[in-house]
Amino acid sequence: MRRHLNGEDLRSELPALIADLRAYARFLTPQRAEADDLVQDALVRALAAYAQFQRGTNLRAWLFVILRNAFYEQARRRRCERTALEQQLPDSVAGLPAQEARSDLADLQEQLFALPSLLREALVLVGAQGMSYEEAAEICSVPVGTMKARVSRARARLAALLQGTAPRPEDHRAQ
Repeated sequence: MRRHLNGEDLRSELPALIADLRAYARFLTPQRAEADDLVQDALVRALAAYAQFQRGTNLRAWLFVILRNAFYEQARRRRCERTALEQQLPDSVAGLPAQEARSDLADLQEQLFALPSLLREALVLVGAQGMSYEEAAEICSVPVGTMKARVSRARARLAALLQGTAPRPEDHRAQ
């Protein structure tokens, strides 16, 4: 039988994982302030839901799932807000982000963010965070084979971007 963590147990284990959460958040969003806000939101959600965590399971993976869910929730909210704003703006103003999206890639960070978010996420979890395919698949709630395919596609796409042979997508959704 698994024992639930109490609030004090969880609070004592969280500080050691904040650096990992920040690193993951920085790969999900390019702005440092947004990444820090995302981590803060995830930690608040984790503390509010600590009764749902079961000792003996992977706390790091549980926190990554919370962070990932918060990121996608915020992305959906921003997409809805952007759509509403674009409907209110003249065409000349609404077209500006597309012009920026066609600019040349200047550095590795920009190239990473040119990857669709699902591919970038898979590459970051397995490559940068050093997780196994199984751990990353658990965090993303997908089969291991799907995670392997995403990492493979992300690596191929990033290589093509680095060589200048891949078109840069106008949005960051998975293909």
